[in-house]
Amino acid sequence: MCIAAFLWKSHPRYPFVLLLNRDEHYNRPTTALAWWENGEILGGKDGLAGGTWLACNRTGKLAFLTNVREKATLPARNSRGDLPVRFLKSEKSPKEFGEELVGQVEEYNGFNLVAADLRAMTIVYITNRPKDNGLSVTEVSPGIHVLSNAKLDTPWPKALRLRRSFEDVIGKCFEGEISVKDMTEGIMKDTNKDDECELPGILSPDYEYAASAIFVEANLPSGPYGTVSTSAVTMKYGGEICFYERSLEKDLWREQTISYRIETEKIASRPIRG
Repeated sequence: MCIAAFLWKSHPRYPFVLLLNRDEHYNRPTTALAWWENGEILGGKDGLAGGTWLACNRTGKLAFLTNVREKATLPARNSRGDLPVRFLKSEKSPKEFGEELVGQVEEYNGFNLVAADLRAMTIVYITNRPKDNGLSVTEVSPGIHVLSNAKLDTPWPKALRLRRSFEDVIGKCFEGEISVKDMTEGIMKDTNKDDECELPGILSPDYEYAASAIFVEANLPSGPYGTVSTSAVTMKYGGEICFYERSLEKDLWREQTISYRIETEKIASRPIRG
């Protein structure tokens, strides 16, 4: 499971800023940040199911994903990590892609998908939970948002802590450059946990208590589990993408940054301030 905080259209230099922690079993095979699909998609890759939790492409499309916490999941369902890849490889807008999924709701366990076209300056939030509502496709409003393992901006305590920390850092560098490495160091390593009375009560108390930190470290009956990577993505007006990742590989933390410019002649320009 993952947690993410992102800023959208509310900074004078950066229309988009994303921070994301990925939580997984330590022994699950993973490929670190790299270009794949013949150099068209940039992100980490799940070595077991082949999908991703966060990736972008050269034309400015980006998608990230969290699982919905629920009591039961069905192992025969399609991998949710395929959804970001499908979007990045498609020619569809974020809204069109969401509408395409309407007839496929039952093929996936609960998911939250944020799909963006940073060239066209559009982002939508897509979820197939709660089940009774079918599929929901919602345009994301400007501002700061947090996505954990419930619906977008659900006020779980860990989500509120992350929002406050993110708002504080963004406020301090509102007129200047953003250092993604410094930002992740200051925000995404938070190991504080919720009080037990604040837990959602969906899964076992032991699991939920361990997973209530922004940076998770836990010994579960299924094996060591926790935050295995921290990512940050920024886009400047003008189309410069910076993708930073710090990931755990064979008990060692490794980091890298890859930057590129969106391939288009029509990049969103800085808004005129009166």
